Amino acid sequence: MARRGLVLLALFTIFLGLLVPRAAAAEPVTRYEGELGGARYLVLVPENWNGTLMLWSHGMYSLAYPEPERIALTSQPTTESYLLEQGYALAASQYRTVRGWSIEEALTDQIRLHDWFSRTVGKPRRTIATGESVGAITASLLAERNPRRFAGLMTFCGNLAGGAAHWNSGLDLGYALNTLLDARLDLVRIADPAANAGRFTDVVRSATANPQGQARLALANALAEIPGWFDATRPRPQAVADQVFWQGVWDRFYRVSAFGVDRVALERRAGGNPSWNVGVDYRRILAQAGERPLVERAYAEAGLDLDADLDRLAKAPRVTPDPAAVGYLARFGLPLGRTPVPVLTMHTVADGAAPAAHERAYAERAGPGGDLRQLFVNRAGHCVFTASEEITALRTLERRLDAGHWPPDAPAALNSEAGKLAPEHQTIFDAVGEARVTTTPAFTRHSPPPYPRVLPF
Repeated sequence: MARRGLVLLALFTIFLGLLVPRAAAAEPVTRYEGELGGARYLVLVPENWNGTLMLWSHGMYSLAYPEPERIALTSQPTTESYLLEQGYALAASQYRTVRGWSIEEALTDQIRLHDWFSRTVGKPRRTIATGESVGAITASLLAERNPRRFAGLMTFCGNLAGGAAHWNSGLDLGYALNTLLDARLDLVRIADPAANAGRFTDVVRSATANPQGQARLALANALAEIPGWFDATRPRPQAVADQVFWQGVWDRFYRVSAFGVDRVALERRAGGNPSWNVGVDYRRILAQAGERPLVERAYAEAGLDLDADLDRLAKAPRVTPDPAAVGYLARFGLPLGRTPVPVLTMHTVADGAAPAAHERAYAERAGPGGDLRQLFVNRAGHCVFTASEEITALRTLERRLDAGHWPPDAPAALNSEAGKLAPEHQTIFDAVGEARVTTTPAFTRHSPPPYPRVLPF
């Protein structure tokens, strides 16, 4: 496994004195950068601006890594280039608090930047809120809470079931490891985050070494809907050992944040522990899990009793939350699906950082009357899209905004449209091989399983 590439990908997607604003007016694209209220920002406006502003919200950057220097404006660099060529203005705040669960600051800093843009560049004809991963929550809350500012919402690989659901699934993973593999992890109120994260990594790695460990690790991961597919350049593997190995990769490079400094920072910000599993029926969660067939195969191959292990999970001591902290994540992490503008979301089918089941939870909140279109890509990875897929998604949303109704979204037609874009728009980052590779558009029909745990409203 190429560790460096995986770490860089995790940093980019995760679980991604006062400066005086300046503009390079002589360039085809005018660049504005500076600081507003303590938050760095970047704005690019092409000479042929079409009146549409894309306001980008970045994902969660882990406190385990240095603060990124570059302010992202899109998920893919080639998407950024294409949008500028087509006349779109791009803007993003880095937020006052760059790393960690910084949605609270983001909601203020993004609106401040939108106001600045209207005063300095001009009032947009249309603003689209967009973002990836945890930034999809930010973009959704911006659109829900400021409906007059935004014409549409577009999210990629979003944790749209909400913050509590996301952190609860991490707790479920650790709870199962503690109960079934004696991991001895701090699940909440972590005393030594570095040591705790190290224990988590060691337990996961050790569990992949034998059939009994593989079975119990598969069960723990199924409770968090973590797939046995990671390599975006290959089909999903078939062997149990291979699938559990890749679940372990998701754990070690993404889900570890639930057991280290990011968890500690979240509790400090929220004023306590926002996660719980009191009253949770793990047997019911497994029955609905997309990874249940893998668990059943793994237990059969290992000769273990799955019912007995589910009984152990049912009887082990549970974790209770701090109500005020739960309320904090509800305010700064729960999209309600009540966006009064058209919404387009896109997700890979195998995402262990933000499982595609997030999309089902969001759709259920939006209800049958929601103005929502959800697209899926048949690929593994967190936010692993081609620029051609992202551009095609934007075109779909814009057709809805222009015509007043959604266009057809047959995967074959979407793939044909995306495939007509230039070769530089047909690449993804291969985290295993540490390189950009050429691929083909992979839109597909997909029905995600229920998200393992969501708030009851």
